[in-house]
Amino acid sequence: MADRSESESRKLLKRLRDSLAVPGKGQDRLDRITHLIADSMQSEVCSIYLFRDPDTLELCATEGLKKSSVHKTRLRLGEGLVGRVARSATPINTGNAPAEKGFRFMPETGEEIFSSFLGVPIQRVGEKLGVLVVQSKIARQFSDDEVYALEVVAMVLAEMNELGAFLGDGESLSAMHKQAVMYRGSTGQEGASEGRVWLHEPRVVVTNPVADDPVLETERIRAAVGVLRVSVDDLLAAESLDKDQKQVLEAYRMFAHSRGWLRRMEEDIALGLSAEAAVEKEQSATRARLEQVPDAYLRDRLHDLDDLANRLLRILTGQGADTGAEMPENPVLVARNIGPAELLAYGRNLRGVVLEEGSVGSHAAIVARALAIPLVIHAARITNEALNGDPILVDGDQGIVHLRPDDTVARAFRDKIAMQATAQERYASLRDLPAQTTCGTTISLQMNAGLMADLPSIESSGADGVGLFRTELQFLVRNQMPKRDELARIYATVIAAAHGRRVVFRTLDIGSDKVLPYMKPNDEPNPAMGWRAIRVGLDKPGVLRMQMQALIRASGARPLTVMFPFVAEAEEFAQARGHVFREIHRERSIGHPVPEVLEIGAMLETPSLAFAPDAFFRMVDFISIGGNDLKQFFFAADRENERVRRRYDTLNVSFLGLIEQIINRCAVAGTPLSFCGEDAGRPVEAVALAALGIRTLSMRPASIGPVKSLLRRINLAEARAVIDEARASGAETVRPALMDWLAVQIE
Repeated sequence: MADRSESESRKLLKRLRDSLAVPGKGQDRLDRITHLIADSMQSEVCSIYLFRDPDTLELCATEGLKKSSVHKTRLRLGEGLVGRVARSATPINTGNAPAEKGFRFMPETGEEIFSSFLGVPIQRVGEKLGVLVVQSKIARQFSDDEVYALEVVAMVLAEMNELGAFLGDGESLSAMHKQAVMYRGSTGQEGASEGRVWLHEPRVVVTNPVADDPVLETERIRAAVGVLRVSVDDLLAAESLDKDQKQVLEAYRMFAHSRGWLRRMEEDIALGLSAEAAVEKEQSATRARLEQVPDAYLRDRLHDLDDLANRLLRILTGQGADTGAEMPENPVLVARNIGPAELLAYGRNLRGVVLEEGSVGSHAAIVARALAIPLVIHAARITNEALNGDPILVDGDQGIVHLRPDDTVARAFRDKIAMQATAQERYASLRDLPAQTTCGTTISLQMNAGLMADLPSIESSGADGVGLFRTELQFLVRNQMPKRDELARIYATVIAAAHGRRVVFRTLDIGSDKVLPYMKPNDEPNPAMGWRAIRVGLDKPGVLRMQMQALIRASGARPLTVMFPFVAEAEEFAQARGHVFREIHRERSIGHPVPEVLEIGAMLETPSLAFAPDAFFRMVDFISIGGNDLKQFFFAADRENERVRRRYDTLNVSFLGLIEQIINRCAVAGTPLSFCGEDAGRPVEAVALAALGIRTLSMRPASIGPVKSLLRRINLAEARAVIDEARASGAETVRPALMDWLAVQIE
């Protein structure tokens, strides 16, 4: 690039910086900016269009168009050339704008006399803020150097907006990190909480987008990239890495050692950007390119790019993960994603968790449920907006987050929390009472667990026992396979904490969404229906035998209850059951005590097992319906897919028909039956399941109180009559009829 272009660009950026440093309102600054850019680019027009909402652009400042059109002219995303630039996040450069596809004539602006058009996106790390446009009467295309220079200017405008340079009146740029923002995500764990933001990975703030000394900035970026390359190479040299971890780091190294990546950043610096701003400009530009690529693998590389760019920014700024900030009181963790071990490290002092990614079955969601922490997932781009210490409200029931809420929203939310607290007090008074219906039927309410942190809930929730102890969580929160003796100590502690209550230990349920960090993941097109749970245990019996030995030693001479997950056919259960008996024989032969009572059960999560031979129902000591998986396979609706997971109702008559069939088969065989899953903890669903004949429900501890409260107020025979009548009427779901009946019962 010519020295003159570099010099002119640096002069423009310095003039912009100096102009922005002058006190004044945001609109005044925007007006000065358009004048400076038009003068520097030798164009008659410079205009700034900004987003007023995610779908609407507004003309917020102009030099050369009619001033009366400012804050009056608006375009939808994709409308006109400006809207096209905004949607694609790529420049449009034409010498004959009216002839371009999608051109929209806006007579109020007076732009009909200008033929040439150059528009570039104003964006910051994937966050679209608006469009910067220059126009001229002469029909010509702007040179590549001019396009590049305008992109650099747009980058500075985005950074200045980040620092609040355009605040000061109602017509200026939206103030990032200042205004109230609502995020509509998805429920990961129910509950509501109020607190202050604590960022898992604090974002880097660039305070110096314009630099005076390009030589110094070039030296800084080269040195920082050198440090980055060494750190990635050191990570790759670690002996503990498996093949898949190395592949991820190889992608990092590819980016870090890219000559084009460094060259483009050096070119940005030559035009006047600081090293930090050059990193963010390149990050934004690459994100824009990759987001348009149809290849899913290449789009997934966005995470690698973001991680690498953030590492480089932390090297340049010194703003590492440990910034010296103190965790606020009532912290709400905000992160793009987080592993189970990292979440456990924060412990119960968190008031809530908000993630940009995640899923209802993710490791983080499982840990959040165990810790009884409200969790909202899919809160898109919240890490770009939130800052440490920001007030935040987490509504896990609705999957909504309010960041920096106004007083009206905060008051209404506190009222909701107060009502929930009052309800919890009422539920606590029922803790020692049985879940006995008005017709005299007692339902056993048990809790799901998986962490040592769950154990106090056995007493506080009033649970009759532990209907599901997820043993895989002890494997998921470690970086290496736990030892047998370590597991035996953990299981013994769980049994002791139950104080004689029954604990159902589900054997290792890995695969699908639960991939151990130290085991090679399988590249399966449909992992939920792939190599998981009991299938892994039977194919790789070493871990299964080790876990059985740990459970037997933990129980000593006390009763032991073991349950195998994801059994699809009777023979799988028979093989797994045989492993237990062999380990019992082995432990007895070497002089170890063995359980005085042994129960071996199966989790019914596949429709196929509901049609197993009668011999299976006689062989198994108990069956637990795994409602979450059974429902997704019955309706062919992936529970990790937000588009379909709420589409089908648990109280659908077809699904209830399957449940009733299982109940009848267990009754004929004399096999104890329970229902475990999210629906067991939903009061209305719990009533329906109990009315059909299920007498044991297992749920998260916080759900026991609400379910018990409702069960104690209703007659199961009457509820069953309502269900039967709705089914006979041809209704697709019994929910409306049951809800209407319940409304009368609890008045």
